[in-house]
This record gives sequence, C-alpha cells and structure tokens, in this order.
Amino acid sequence: MSRGIHDNAVISLNQVDQTFHTHDGKPVTALQGVNLNIKRHEFVSLIGPSGCGKSTILRLVSGLLIPTAGQVSIFGLQVSEPRDEIGIVFQKATLLPWLTVIDNITFPMKHKYGRVTAEERSRAFELLEMIGLKDFADRHPKELSGGMQQRVGIARSLLHDPEILLMDEPFSALDALTRDEMSFELLRIWSERPKTVVFVTHSIQEALLLSDRIVVMSARPGQVADIIDVPLERPRTMETLSDPRFNTMANDIRRQVFSRKPEESTIARGDA
Repeated sequence: MSRGIHDNAVISLNQVDQTFHTHDGKPVTALQGVNLNIKRHEFVSLIGPSGCGKSTILRLVSGLLIPTAGQVSIFGLQVSEPRDEIGIVFQKATLLPWLTVIDNITFPMKHKYGRVTAEERSRAFELLEMIGLKDFADRHPKELSGGMQQRVGIARSLLHDPEILLMDEPFSALDALTRDEMSFELLRIWSERPKTVVFVTHSIQEALLLSDRIVVMSARPGQVADIIDVPLERPRTMETLSDPRFNTMANDIRRQVFSRKPEESTIARGDA
C-alpha cells in the first residue's frame, strides 16, 4: 500500500475541498482535504461509495469545476479552465444520432474551430481502425451496439491526442460480457497509445485489471482513504483474472470499502 507519488506528477491535487449548495442554500461538502499525485502514463482508478466525490475529482482535473479550497495542477500549472491536453469519456457515448461515426469522432474539432482538416479526418480513420470499426465509418449510432458506441466515444476523446484521459464509469451501462471485452480493449488501446488515465468505477475487478494504482475514497465528505499499488504484471490477459493475487486483493479492497461505510457503499458484491 502506498500513500502517493509526488515526483514528476502530471496531475496534482493539494488539500482540495469542494462544497456545493443545495436548492435551499445548505452547504454539502463533497470533498475534503484531498491530496493526490499521478505520474505520466499512470493508469489510476478511483473507487468508493456513491457520493464520495469520484466524478467531482474528474471535473476538477478537467477544469470544468474550480475547487472551493486547495489547488489542482497539471504539469505544475494551476487548473483554472478546460485544457486541450485532456480527453473525457463519459458513462454514455453521447453520440449525435444524425451524424455518421466518422463525423461524430471529428465533431469536437468542427464544434471548436468550425472545420475539420484533412489531417484530423485521416487521424479519425486511423482511430477507427485501431478500435476495430473501420468498416463502420459511414454508419449512424443507432446501427451500433452499446459497446461499439463506447469505442467511438473513446476514439473521439483521442482525436486530438490528449496527454490525459478522464473516464467516468465508461462501461457501467454495458452488459457483463461486453464490459469485460471493453476493459481488455481499453488495455490494448492504452498500451498502443499511452496516456495518463484517471478512471472512475464501482467495479473492484475492473479497477484491478486496468490500474497501476487504486485510490479508495471514503464516504462523503470524500477523502483519500488509501492508495493501493497493483503489482500484477503487464500485459494483463484473461489469465490475470485467475491469478491468486487478483482474488486476494479484490477481497481485501472489498472488506476495506464495506468496513468504512457498508450501508452506503454501492460497489457490487459480485464485481470481483
């Protein structure tokens, strides 16, 4: 178990608090005193009970939210607005139904700059080939399965080749088999095009399979309860799931999460 890595951090949260206000003006503290440092090309997962601030951390890192107190930095510079070196993958692919697959991938450039260059369109086709959907470039989202739509969402987030990839439960709406398939697909993509990844999940198995480190959050107000190093060798395969260390770590993490706030935890008991 490790409490954090400070040298050469790409992402740093230093004593971060985040307070929201309800409709009647009452303050709700989502995060309190969060310290976290993530190195370049690390894959870090955030797990913990619902309402512990996992998605709030992603919004803070992305620049979509400014902390109530403390500081969020990327490459040593304070985050005060959305940044170009960040790609975001949401729980649902949120594809535009009237656009083709290739036009959905290039849409961020069209939206931001009013045009798509030949180089960007060429890169979009390369990404389609990488995710195994090169024959679906001219299809529309309704013609794709849920897993295929999420692949397109990942390709869209990679179009501008971001240094950092933020992923907010991107596979939670998929069935179990497709979810496993997408986890291995993400590992392949990450190995081919390394990124610094922050991945929110409720699945202990998913976190263990994907991550270099797992950040365990406490119940609200969210704090970093522990940071767990994952010693499983890469590349990870189906055999990784049967590694005795995998099951031992999954059980240890499950006990840790449920012992903190068992009545509020939403991590599924069958996840790992």
